[in-house]
Amino acid sequence: MALGYKARRRWALIILLVGLPLYIIAAVWVVALFDRPSVLVEILVYVGLGVIWAIPFKFIFKGIGQQDPDDRE
Repeated sequence: MALGYKARRRWALIILLVGLPLYIIAAVWVVALFDRPSVLVEILVYVGLGVIWAIPFKFIFKGIGQQDPDDRE
């Protein structure tokens, strides 16, 4: 069953306010487990991890910035 517009908006908000900070903490912790690489490699790792977190949630964020399609004004 597909999520409705309002449910997707709620889930997007929860993901951004709760999930993203937890993911950032986990990414920093994982990178800190290894010896510190060069700055360029570290930036590439963080950019890669920053893109990877959003891929599974693409269907939730798609169309959230648009007007509610169920709103019949």
